[in-house]
Amino acid sequence: MSTAMNFGNKTFRPRPPDKGAFPLDHFGECKSFKEIYMQCLRQNHFDNSRCRMESKEYLECRMDRQLMTKEPLEKLGFNDLTEELSEENKARS
Repeated sequence: MSTAMNFGNKTFRPRPPDKGAFPLDHFGECKSFKEIYMQCLRQNHFDNSRCRMESKEYLECRMDRQLMTKEPLEKLGFNDLTEELSEENKARS
């Protein structure tokens, strides 16, 4: 009876990570945004609802630098913040 396994028939094919998993920021391109977000969390006793603008800016930085898949902010739960910004821009015009 042989205990050797035959792996020759199947080849491993890497696949992209599932949603929510993304590359680390090895070069610190978004480190300042992360630090601002973390500082906001600490100041607000880790109530992330008070740091949504900082979170949005951090995610935008990651998307701009291709550290995560570019997605509409509305799809990431920032619909209300994008509406506020567009209303402010209309008021300035």
